[in-house]
Amino acid sequence: MAERRKPELLAPAGDMERLKMAALYGADAVYLAGESFGMRSFAGNFSRQELPQAVAFAHEHGVRVHVTVNTMPRNGEIEQLPAWLELLDEVGVDALIAADLGAFTLAGRYAPRCERHVSTQASVANFETARAWYDLGASRVILARELSLEEIREIRQKTPPELELEAFVHGSMCVSYSGRCLLSNYMTGRDSNRGACAQPCRYQYYLMEEKRPGEYFPVFEDGKGTYIMNSRDMCMIDHVDDLLDAGLSSLKIEGRAKSAYYAAIVTGAYRHVIDDVLAGRPPDPVWRDEVERVSHRHYATGFYYGPPGQYYENSRYIRQWQVVALVTECDSTGRAVLTLRNKFAAGETLEVVGPDFKPVSFTAPPMEDLDGAVLLEPRNPQMLFRMQLPCPVPAWSILRIARDLSAKS
Repeated sequence: MAERRKPELLAPAGDMERLKMAALYGADAVYLAGESFGMRSFAGNFSRQELPQAVAFAHEHGVRVHVTVNTMPRNGEIEQLPAWLELLDEVGVDALIAADLGAFTLAGRYAPRCERHVSTQASVANFETARAWYDLGASRVILARELSLEEIREIRQKTPPELELEAFVHGSMCVSYSGRCLLSNYMTGRDSNRGACAQPCRYQYYLMEEKRPGEYFPVFEDGKGTYIMNSRDMCMIDHVDDLLDAGLSSLKIEGRAKSAYYAAIVTGAYRHVIDDVLAGRPPDPVWRDEVERVSHRHYATGFYYGPPGQYYENSRYIRQWQVVALVTECDSTGRAVLTLRNKFAAGETLEVVGPDFKPVSFTAPPMEDLDGAVLLEPRNPQMLFRMQLPCPVPAWSILRIARDLSAKS
């Protein structure tokens, strides 16, 4: 068994709101991208003007910042990389995540104060490769998602203890090998290896025989459906103990393109479970329930215990909860000012959940607008209103309602 250490909890930050949520809900570090060289071009990402603010906010809250530079640059792009790396070094980024050997080398030259982490896109799947990257200057490798716990243990045992090992523990999984898919590029012109995957693996496919044009036959597997490439979402929150025993240095949540609500709830859930496991306490089941309250596909445990299998019925997300408001301030009596995100009305059952406290269910009372007029149903998006909450809560707490928004067809 590898030496057990407190792992870093690494959360996604697709934009400033998501960064703040991740930091406030318990992340030790966040990973994000600028406007170029990142693998999630549709995540929102950070402009050159926003990056210093993001780094400053994170560092003020004791949170490290890792920036992705993990595309495979072409000749015309690689010439622009040194200036970008110098900027990241200047604003105080803690680590750079690279997959391309040239980008990795340039990072060492132009961003010497930043640690260099090797992206999962590099498909590090054995101890010799991990050692080779360490010899080149990597302080961390982000392991291929296709590894089992037993393989991770062996990599840990056969690599220098100074080399950190990071692995994804929650979120979407790619149907291809560590993201090396050309299907999106072929079908839509959007290259998955350049941050623009259209996720054609989620499409529903039919077969057409060449002499019967216009006749479409569903592609079945075992008679259960047509989504033969549809991967499940990974969820390892029930197995944090095993992840720590394997010797992982960082547990990574996927989801830079997902919502601020997702960043908050999943980060908070893993934060509490990790802390419980390290303290020798049985994890509180409420945190396992929390990962069911975000939008997700059917869960599996990735490849940690063997192939996860496919879910053939459909590729739709399970969406059974909706955010209705965000707390901007709250006094010691629970009297709060909130900003509206989705409609709801007095008399409906809500839950409030926030940084470092369990969800509390309550019936929404009559509210007030900022002029003091009674408000039974706030309707205008982003409007500010007042509400009596069942207890005092910190800013950035979330009000949500059980509302099934899952697609039905």
